[in-house]
Amino acid sequence: MKIQGKNSVYEALRSDEITVNSLMCAKGVNSDIIALARKRGVKITYVDRDLLDKHSPDGKHQGYIADVTDFEYCDVADILSSSDKPFAVILDGINDPHNFGSIIRSCECAGVDGIIIGRNRQVAVTDTVVRCSAGAVAHIKIARVTNINNAIKQLQENGVWVYALDMDGEEIGKADLSGAVGIVVGGEGSGVSAYTKKCCDGVVSLKLKGKVNSLNASVACGIALYEAVRQRG
Repeated sequence: MKIQGKNSVYEALRSDEITVNSLMCAKGVNSDIIALARKRGVKITYVDRDLLDKHSPDGKHQGYIADVTDFEYCDVADILSSSDKPFAVILDGINDPHNFGSIIRSCECAGVDGIIIGRNRQVAVTDTVVRCSAGAVAHIKIARVTNINNAIKQLQENGVWVYALDMDGEEIGKADLSGAVGIVVGGEGSGVSAYTKKCCDGVVSLKLKGKVNSLNASVACGIALYEAVRQRG
């Protein structure tokens, strides 16, 4: 897999979870990225920006493109073992890689122990997702499962209270998010599926005061996460 952009490449080099095989840099650049790549023993090739542009369809390489090993997903058990009070996010059908990347970034910043995604109806970790996460994907566990409802059950069996984030729930500030907790975020437009909501311990919602009756999935996720952060101290 190839990743591009200063933040994504730098965080990949810092990570113990991602292996950077080689790095293409624009001629003339000299930065912390180069120094770290040399320290890590990564092969560095200096090329004209025209060549970087050919490898970057959207032109957002910022002078750096790295070849890395494919993202290695973890197991749900790895997330559960990360903390005495696991903090997890479960995604139910996020198809937009930009939203997924933004959610990963928010989760990493909020101290989430791991993210659970499904194999179907869900974008995987791609180079676009890595870039949109600003490199945060290198520092957070992500489990990819066949059935998220079974994963929710596994969390519950291990003492995690799981809440669906949806319009028809109680105001999120009234829910107890201070312990082991999982938050389910639904896909753009479709929200959390009816059956998945039934699998959860409760449904929570964000109080909206404007005329628009919904928030972008990544924005809603970020707000919910920081309510949990507030309660967890």
